[in-house]
Amino acid sequence: MRIALFLTCFNDTLFPETGRAVVTVLERLGHTVDFPPEQTCCGQMHFNTGYRPETVPLVERFARTFEKYDAVVTPSASCAGMIRDNHPVLARDHGSDGLQQRVAEVVPRVHEFTEFLTDVLGVTDVGARFPHRVAYHPTCHSLRGLRLGDRPHRLLSAVKDIELVDLPAAESCCGFGGTFAVKNAETSGAMLADKTRGALDSGAEVLCAADNSCLMHIGGGLSRQGSTVRTMHLAEILAHTEGAAR
Repeated sequence: MRIALFLTCFNDTLFPETGRAVVTVLERLGHTVDFPPEQTCCGQMHFNTGYRPETVPLVERFARTFEKYDAVVTPSASCAGMIRDNHPVLARDHGSDGLQQRVAEVVPRVHEFTEFLTDVLGVTDVGARFPHRVAYHPTCHSLRGLRLGDRPHRLLSAVKDIELVDLPAAESCCGFGGTFAVKNAETSGAMLADKTRGALDSGAEVLCAADNSCLMHIGGGLSRQGSTVRTMHLAEILAHTEGAAR
């Protein structure tokens, strides 16, 4: 199987360690992962802001970059949802017949990291060890968009020495929402306050999720409160092994 990592521009710029963690886990399971350097943004910010025709070149670039791979894995439920739900719409409404065909072929091969492990590879135990108290935040795109369900919990439950704790009001939005946090700062801040309170009440040492964008938002709120609760992408927990967890 030819596997490509779609890291996303957000992770590539701010959280490259998440991409390295994905590769570490997949290589530990015996797979080779390519990183096509031609990749760039999925176009979500442009699409959500209303620049839909202007997003088409990014759709074209994505299809061209990843069409030769059997599977495209991304550590972002948000970007996976953008590609699977909106690239076909953009290709249909603003693209050529050829682009529609190319998008239709590549989109079914795009997988969020946890669903690739559980659904495609059929794996829940990836050989990880992480001796810490961990709470999982189901981001809106992973919960309501991709409907990941219990996939992240199954993977976390198989981690050696982990202590999973419940996150109060786990399914409530953290308030990030990309440009929503900028355009509606007061509302976003109020939602963030509820989420950070839940993280603190959980007793967790680490809060994890399938989207670094939400973790950045929550982590910023926790940091401003002087909290010692860390935020960490789920892939980074799964990459930890004996002697690596700190």
